[in-house]
Amino acid sequence: MAARPPTGAGLVAPGFAHPMVAPLEWAELARSDVPVRWAVLDVAAGPGLRPDRFAASACAALRVRGRTVLGRLALRGGTRRPAEVLTDAERHLAWYRVEGFHLVDVPSTPEGLDGVRRITRALRGLCPGARIVLDHGRYPYEGYAEPADQLVAFRGRWREYRWSQVPEWTARYPAERFCHLVCEVPATRLGEALRIARWQGAATCYLTDRSARHGGDPWASLPGFWDELVSCVGTTVSE
Repeated sequence: MAARPPTGAGLVAPGFAHPMVAPLEWAELARSDVPVRWAVLDVAAGPGLRPDRFAASACAALRVRGRTVLGRLALRGGTRRPAEVLTDAERHLAWYRVEGFHLVDVPSTPEGLDGVRRITRALRGLCPGARIVLDHGRYPYEGYAEPADQLVAFRGRWREYRWSQVPEWTARYPAERFCHLVCEVPATRLGEALRIARWQGAATCYLTDRSARHGGDPWASLPGFWDELVSCVGTTVSE
């Protein structure tokens, strides 16, 4: 498949720890020189049960910088009741003024597509113009590209990513439709990882040296090479 260098490349923040626990991480997202396309707010596996002032303050700081904040919504492989998903969406909108939604545990098969379409239509009804990101963690059935603004088409470790392949159908879509999240990236492989994202046609990514071993959350904190990552992606954006 022909390579498709992305335009408008940038970083995403797939879900740092709670702003009270990780104030540095959230402050970094508000830096004027950080090319962050969107950040995910996950208060307590979603919006939580009541408004959280730390989360609200962090979201407000990002809005001032023109950053897009997405509320996390869990689909549990398509088994969660739509009413529960929409209740979480309403709370995200009312409490944190999110501008879209990051759906996780999204089905990848053709059988799950109709249910995801119904959910995304309902979400756009709640928030016209909402940005919808479907996080499959892998390349799904092609039909999922239709209801989404962007697909998280890879979420995993460097050792799998460096040998990964993309399906041929992705060539029919612009790079802005795809995002890659890669953990356990050695600092010495940062440039290589960015090149893989570029030539696989993913305009946005998040790379970290943090580990997923022993149940750890590699996305909760900044990578050790954060400043270098920002510099490299910023250079790509300006080219």
